[in-house]
Amino acid sequence: MNPIWIEKYRPANLSEIFGQDDNVSRLKAFVKSRELPHLIFSGPAGTGKTSAAMAVAIELFGESWKENFLELNASNNRGINVIRGHEDREKSDRQVSVKDYARIMPNNPLGFKIIFMDEADQLTPDAQAALRRTMEIYSSTTRFIFSVNYSSQIIPPIQSRCVVMRFRLVAPDDMKKKLRYIAEKEKLTVDDEVLDVIAEESEGDLRKALNIFQSAHFAGKITPKTIYEISGMVSGNEFRKVLSMALQNGLFNETVDEVENLMVSKGVSGMDVVRGMHSALRRASIDPLVKIKALIALGEAEFRLVEGSSDKIQIDALLARMAEIHASTQGQKE
Repeated sequence: MNPIWIEKYRPANLSEIFGQDDNVSRLKAFVKSRELPHLIFSGPAGTGKTSAAMAVAIELFGESWKENFLELNASNNRGINVIRGHEDREKSDRQVSVKDYARIMPNNPLGFKIIFMDEADQLTPDAQAALRRTMEIYSSTTRFIFSVNYSSQIIPPIQSRCVVMRFRLVAPDDMKKKLRYIAEKEKLTVDDEVLDVIAEESEGDLRKALNIFQSAHFAGKITPKTIYEISGMVSGNEFRKVLSMALQNGLFNETVDEVENLMVSKGVSGMDVVRGMHSALRRASIDPLVKIKALIALGEAEFRLVEGSSDKIQIDALLARMAEIHASTQGQKE
């Protein structure tokens, strides 16, 4: 049975983490000093927050890291019970709580253990308030690492006790380095075009990139077409064509037909069209004022789609707005 690549190639040490050089450098300094403050890892999904926490534990505790590292997912258990414990249940039915684990004396030379709370920004305010007290009482024997998408969702008393490290989206070059490393280990031959497509479709999420890469490998020959089919997306060339037809040539009817064909034949949603055109527009070399107006139009369309409006009506309105921007631009030139 083939293992999942996101686990098979999860970094075993800090040096194997790609795309987060500044954070890795700071974490290595903590490891070298054999001291660790409370930490908040803040950033988008798939940027290495969980891997960094595990790598720190491995480098600090060695082979006994699992005995000194408790991982909890706050999105599954987000109430106060995950902090204090389930006092009303039979002991045999209780889950390990943060307080239960924190009060256990560490059995290692460093004198502390680590509690890693993934998606900690999902904890309720009451749970965070209880956690703050637990951090105070057991600060000498327990270090907390919080993984969050938005550090602003953590209450100020906890933030003030932690060092905040911000994880950025993985840059395409760093992502391709990781993909080439895996391709070499798996004895796969991939060209730069395939890696470019994976990097583009994953949008800075390395976990998503590895899943796409492995799925394409299982599907057979790894090609850009396979990548687009697996990721459920359409080639960026298609959206560049749509953008050119609507915004640069003002061909409203033709653009509507082109987009309708994408939505029917390839199952593209209205939101996919908006995001695909946004990605193409960001890279387009066009008049700055035209780009500004088009971005505003895309933002309004996305808002209405999120609110539940009809895909077809909103996409038609968006393309009409693009054609109108083209017409107004031509009028100004004349």
